[in-house]
Amino acid sequence: MSEESVARRQLWETHAGWWQTHFTEGADAEYTEQILPLAAEHLAGRRRVLDVGTGEGQVARLVASRGAAVVGLDPAWAQLEVARARGGDPAYLRGEAARLPFADRSFDAAVACLVFEHIEDVDGAIAELGRVLAPGGRFVFFLNHPLLQTPGSGWIDDRILEEQYWRIGPYLTEDVTMEEVDKGVLIPFVHRPLSRYVNALASAGLLVTHMEEPAPPPGFLARAEEYAEAATIPRLLLLVATKQPADRPSGGGK
Repeated sequence: MSEESVARRQLWETHAGWWQTHFTEGADAEYTEQILPLAAEHLAGRRRVLDVGTGEGQVARLVASRGAAVVGLDPAWAQLEVARARGGDPAYLRGEAARLPFADRSFDAAVACLVFEHIEDVDGAIAELGRVLAPGGRFVFFLNHPLLQTPGSGWIDDRILEEQYWRIGPYLTEDVTMEEVDKGVLIPFVHRPLSRYVNALASAGLLVTHMEEPAPPPGFLARAEEYAEAATIPRLLLLVATKQPADRPSGGGK
């Protein structure tokens, strides 16, 4: 890992408190009204679940409360310490998505919630998920929508042309950018086109079986007046993929 990559990762230790304050314990409507219900729905009935990039564990706790044995994995000690303090039944472990410390076929489900936007080794991480999922296992994959939330995208109120439209940034350009998400809070984001994710999933034997692009939830729109005119522009993308048997072609090659 390069020094630059190490420095970017360290930012998650530095800013873990910002994330915990603004996006957990009911503070964020997109989680409470949309992400957590979708996670509960698509992980229902799964018995052994891996939460990659668990943060302070809100998804892990939710799934564990419904009877699953859950392991939450995160590279940031500052997140894991809070996850353990907040209790519940998950087990927590420090680790990297591209180097999962688990045996093959250890889980019948995995979830990654708004995590892969911050993972540089996307191919390695998805390959590892394919390895640790048993055949028939499910991967529930939440992303900031790669097309409509591309860096540089946003709602434009063009007073010269008297038009309103959603501008899309350089969608096909794969790049790491540093975004100031709050005053003094810089977080690295990796943008990739959707095809990059789908092809990596296919190469890992993970077949996309379901996709959702939900509208922003009412609680978010109520707190973000500037977004109301773009209520038909999804912020979230959900992919659900199923691990294929080893003797079945993954669809990743020619």
